[in-house]
Amino acid sequence: MALAGFAAATALDLGSLLADWPLGHQLFKPLLMPLLVAYVLTRGAPRLLVAALLFGWGGDVALLFDADPAFLVGMGSFALGHVCYLALFGKRPADPRLAAGYAVALLGTVGLLWGDLPAELRIPVAGYSLLLTAMAWRSGSLGRRAGLGGALFLLSDSLIATGVAHWPQLPRPDFWIMLTYVASQYLLARGILAGRQVSDREEAVPATS
Repeated sequence: MALAGFAAATALDLGSLLADWPLGHQLFKPLLMPLLVAYVLTRGAPRLLVAALLFGWGGDVALLFDADPAFLVGMGSFALGHVCYLALFGKRPADPRLAAGYAVALLGTVGLLWGDLPAELRIPVAGYSLLLTAMAWRSGSLGRRAGLGGALFLLSDSLIATGVAHWPQLPRPDFWIMLTYVASQYLLARGILAGRQVSDREEAVPATS
């Protein structure tokens, strides 16, 4: 039921963005993460996953306000969510080949955006980008689904950053930002739940000599 509600709210939010109906976006966007939280709780989600999604909700609400202080609050809330995700990934090994690609993406994106960002946002954006990139890379330690979720989160926030820097945007940029963001949170949640189930099954199998 909660998953159906999440899917419906996602469709309504994306539809509002396509229809250029700001009120619809303001109504439906704040419903997304609470509905996803309700779903993961029915699947026995760990507390850190619930916390990560709730921090995402905090960022969602903050970014509804078009002001630099709200942007910083939202970025801080998302950053706390990434810390939760990194804690969930634990010490599982991640593909070292992806590390180089993500490092290039981080340095290239921050380097290109640096001069176009407002001066007061440069250091916070750079620090946040480092944390986000680490989360995106480490997410692959839980498999392709979670790894894709991490990559989409990075893409979504990169689209936000290019908007802040006043770069040319795709038509309906908010639609693409929300599409990649909602998909990223869902895929990360599903990947973490799947990884937890695998761990539980492994612990349930008695060791053999």
